Amino acid sequence: MSVVGFDLGFQNCHIAIARAGGIETIANEFSDRCTPAVVSFGSKNRTIGIAAKNQQITHAYNTVSNFKRFHGWAFKDPVVQREKKNLAFDLVQMNNGGVGVKVNYMGEVHSFSVEQITAMLLTKLKETAENNLKKPVTDCVISVPSFFTDAERRSVLDAAQIVGLNCLRLMNDMTAVALNFGIYKQDLPAPEEKPRIVVFVDMGHSAFQVSACAFNKGKLKVLGTAFDPFLGGRNFDEKLVEYFCTDFKTKYKLDVKSKIRAVLRLYQECEKLKKLMSSNSTDLPLNIECFMNDIDVFGKMNRSQFEELCLDHLQRIDAPLHSLMEQIQLRKEDVSAVEIVGGATRIPAVKEKISKFFGKDVSTTLNADEAVARGCALQCAILSPAFKVREFCVTDVVPFPISLKWSIDQDEAEGVHEVFSRNHAAPFSKVLTLYRKGPFQLEAFYSDPGIIPYPESKIGQFVVQNVAAPKDGDKSKVKVKVRVNTHGIFSVSTASVVERVQVEENDNSMETEADTQAQLLPERTEHDKNIQQDTSDAGAQSQVQSDGQDTPSLEPTKEENKMTDPEKINEKKGDQPPEAKKPKMKVKNIELPVEANLVWQLGKDLLNMYIENEGKMIIQDKLEKERNDAKNAVEEYVYEFRDKLSGPYGKFVCEKDSSRFSSLLTKTEDWLYEEGEDQPKQVYVEKLDELKKLGNPIQVRYQESEERPRMFEQLGHRLQQYAKILGDYRNKDEKYNHIDAAEMEKVEKCVSEAMEWMNNAMNAQAKLCPYQDPVVRTSEIKSKQIELDSNCTSIVTQPKPKVESPKEEKTVNSNDIHKDEDMRDNLKNNTEIPQENGDCHPNENTTFDMDLD
Repeated sequence: MSVVGFDLGFQNCHIAIARAGGIETIANEFSDRCTPAVVSFGSKNRTIGIAAKNQQITHAYNTVSNFKRFHGWAFKDPVVQREKKNLAFDLVQMNNGGVGVKVNYMGEVHSFSVEQITAMLLTKLKETAENNLKKPVTDCVISVPSFFTDAERRSVLDAAQIVGLNCLRLMNDMTAVALNFGIYKQDLPAPEEKPRIVVFVDMGHSAFQVSACAFNKGKLKVLGTAFDPFLGGRNFDEKLVEYFCTDFKTKYKLDVKSKIRAVLRLYQECEKLKKLMSSNSTDLPLNIECFMNDIDVFGKMNRSQFEELCLDHLQRIDAPLHSLMEQIQLRKEDVSAVEIVGGATRIPAVKEKISKFFGKDVSTTLNADEAVARGCALQCAILSPAFKVREFCVTDVVPFPISLKWSIDQDEAEGVHEVFSRNHAAPFSKVLTLYRKGPFQLEAFYSDPGIIPYPESKIGQFVVQNVAAPKDGDKSKVKVKVRVNTHGIFSVSTASVVERVQVEENDNSMETEADTQAQLLPERTEHDKNIQQDTSDAGAQSQVQSDGQDTPSLEPTKEENKMTDPEKINEKKGDQPPEAKKPKMKVKNIELPVEANLVWQLGKDLLNMYIENEGKMIIQDKLEKERNDAKNAVEEYVYEFRDKLSGPYGKFVCEKDSSRFSSLLTKTEDWLYEEGEDQPKQVYVEKLDELKKLGNPIQVRYQESEERPRMFEQLGHRLQQYAKILGDYRNKDEKYNHIDAAEMEKVEKCVSEAMEWMNNAMNAQAKLCPYQDPVVRTSEIKSKQIELDSNCTSIVTQPKPKVESPKEEKTVNSNDIHKDEDMRDNLKNNTEIPQENGDCHPNENTTFDMDLD
């Protein structure tokens, strides 16, 4: 089972995996641990990541980037329209009203939804992880900004489903950073002690997020979050771009914004300049050759000018920090550390602003770029049964308050109830009890639309069906379970109607109401951090009640206490006629279907179509890669052999064949750049086979000439060893005098034959020219050596038989025999030999012959 964490950034992505007992960030095929969030479309295939970013300027209209913000948004939203003005590619409206991208792919115009584009990026990340792990990747944890609403989170989950990923959890960026920070800490306070408060600040390419977390040993609790979703590194880049656009218009009379490619080049150079200014305070140049109309442009900027230029952005940093401190109701002195991550926090002015607010130096112990991915991988390892991870509990929060509104009758007050307040613990479930006569509708929405960075406050509508009034005409008691799950998504998970059914006396299989209540009581008294009976009625007691209010008390009343005395009961029985027995009642919960109509959710048919299309595009990418590899193999073979024919291969081919082969190589090269530029894979395979028919014999002759002398030398050395052994045998060397003469004659015969074969082969080979095929191959020489060893080694390495020394006879009496028998018994029983007069040391010349059998 794979354990993978994906950090889906606005500009770049990172992948972390669990391997060899730790977490590591892996590199892509370019040996870079950072993969740009860019997808480019061509006439044959898609390119994703670094290869796509390299085409961003040359293929600006078909290269898609900065698309993360469009998840779950409507095309007509003003934020989307404002973003559209700054993009090189076209945004279009999809059939469901969402945002799509219009590109030219495979020679046709296609419109892809933002979920499909993100799925393409996830395909690349998944492929990179699989290449590193050498096994399929299915389970993963994906990061999302903490301010993402339900619609945006569901959109990201749909993208993961399109590519076949099982997302175990959508994890908030800041929670992932906090987990990566806390799980390795050994000095955290004990669970019963005061927690350590740490504030995490993240300014990435497009958003600014802060969160406060409380740490105890083995426990992380998020206290609150705040954010500015429209403040990030790209805002500082835009300031530089605006400045230099004005500067170049004054200096060179160039309208930079009239050409999108020029704008993209300027953005790239300004981003580099911004990074340089983070480590240099002097004037830094900005030079771009052939910028527009073959004009070279030049500009300069220093850090103080840059900070003055971005003063309005720097002033926006304080607002989320103030908001966070107000939410958690703590003083700045209570914060023990401030950890910063994200690329934009490297800007000295940003770092200084954060440090000044908290009155302490900021800490940079975490990797600013990879902390989120590592935290996601840790969470995936915790959720995975295949990895044993130190126990660490993570409690997140609900970033926005969520309320429920339900359909009402004419005689009832308006039904509105806040089920989850801001910064409520998550994941979490609550059970609401409502009294209804028929099916009803629940509408979930964000209580405070002013604080959500999303135009739609509505989450969705949930219709509870099959509710009917009971026979007595009263209202049915309906229990509705609402939940914020591990992804941070709200839902009405279940609904059930509570019915009381009369039980026959002889029916022992049915539980009575009292039995049911007695069983439920321990469950209600037990503390459960994830499920809670909602005790608030939000001013509508006739419609919402908690189970606690509705549950009859199980303690006996005063009247019942009086009847518990056996004597009084007997008196009553004697004085009064017997009472009629009350019918036993059973409480039965009947599940009700809940129909969800969410603000943003891809339909099943549309999702299946996206999955099918992604599969087709993956196959097309694979076929195109194989075709390019075949073409590159031909090109590589041409260049490699051309160089070697005039070098090491020159003497291994005759002049006639060399001329013919060189002509074929030149002809093939010309073909590659003309009609062979775009051919099927099989054509390239056939071209390579044609070249190898002439090239392989030359290559074999060269390799044989390099290996043959070494193999002959090894065989000759082995023959010398056997010849020396034969000489020692003839000289009566005692090491070999135990070997039978007939065996040694076999060795001598094998050595003589091998020696003769080697001399003949060497003489025959010496008569040939280098460009002629060898008479003996290295494989034959190696086989001859193996044959020689198999015939001779077992003979010359025979072990010398051991010769036992003669036994000295000893006369023993009957007492000695009894002692020997006792000794045998002791040895058989593995007991210690009894000794006489201390330690017994037998005479050196005495031999003990003890046959225990």
